[in-house]
Amino acid sequence: MSNRLKLRPLERSDLRFAHELNNNAKIMRYWFEEPYETFSELTQLYDQHVHDVRERRFVAVDGNDEMVGFVELIELDYIHRRGEFQIMIAPEQQGKGYASEATRLAASYAFSVLNLRKLYLVVDVSNKAAIHIYEKCGFTQEAELIEEYFSNGTYHNVFRMCLFQHNFFAKNRVSA
Repeated sequence: MSNRLKLRPLERSDLRFAHELNNNAKIMRYWFEEPYETFSELTQLYDQHVHDVRERRFVAVDGNDEMVGFVELIELDYIHRRGEFQIMIAPEQQGKGYASEATRLAASYAFSVLNLRKLYLVVDVSNKAAIHIYEKCGFTQEAELIEEYFSNGTYHNVFRMCLFQHNFFAKNRVSA
């Protein structure tokens, strides 16, 4: 894995950057969420979830410690050893390979540190660029969920994709 990108825990001081991305309609349409969140709301959410063991939120930073995006591992289930993966790369940082690197780093953390067995995600079927990145990182399609999310006046189909620990380790030549 490359070391041009690192993940570090989300800190309170990162919330301005998060707020900027969370209020970008082009980004949030793929998160199926409203792009209208006050900084106060974001701060309250951070305070409510900072110690939640079912969530891990990271900032992706480049070699110059510039923030390029976020990755999240949420809905962590330690009995069934699974969790949901989410990623957001700043628009000006897209197309530089950061999404693939951040995805691999988050998967490595999930499988090597948290000992999860399965990561899953949902992605709009029309988001071909994201699907390509996820497949390149080893995710495979599990199902298509029909009219799963309502956004911008229409319902959207999504793929649920997953990556298993043993497949990740085999592809990345990492031992458990």
